[in-house]
Amino acid sequence: MKSFLSLLLVALLAMMMMLSPSANAFTTVAPSAAFKTANRMSSSTTSLNMVFGNKKSAAAKAAQAEKEDKYWEGDWVCKDCGYIYNRAECAGMFFEEQGPGFRCPQCSGPRRRYAKKVGDVVGTTLDGGDAPILIFSFGGVIATIIFGIWAVNNL
Repeated sequence: MKSFLSLLLVALLAMMMMLSPSANAFTTVAPSAAFKTANRMSSSTTSLNMVFGNKKSAAAKAAQAEKEDKYWEGDWVCKDCGYIYNRAECAGMFFEEQGPGFRCPQCSGPRRRYAKKVGDVVGTTLDGGDAPILIFSFGGVIATIIFGIWAVNNL
């Protein structure tokens, strides 16, 4: 059955290649068409505003400075891999603006694994780090042991 399906697939692909002449990877382009395309691309009208954006007004610069004052000026560091959060790589968003589903681009660690870096010292995160996870994990283990002892004695 598998060989029949693979044979059918090969036949289907061969028929598609025969029907579509543009699908050939080894076709040559006439020099005149290539020249026309290159000439058309060189005569495009691209303004500097499209490349660098519009100049910011004084009010926009003040609003940007006010927004920057709300957020941590130092670095955010992933505790798992040491990745330093870079706004430019993350859509220009401050770390605090990232949602709870944010993951480290390097190791896919969750947002709670990031910590503030002050000089050479790495602190804790905004949402408490791993303390809640550890507390509830140990609590669950203790509850399981207690339930097991109770079940052995009473059942």
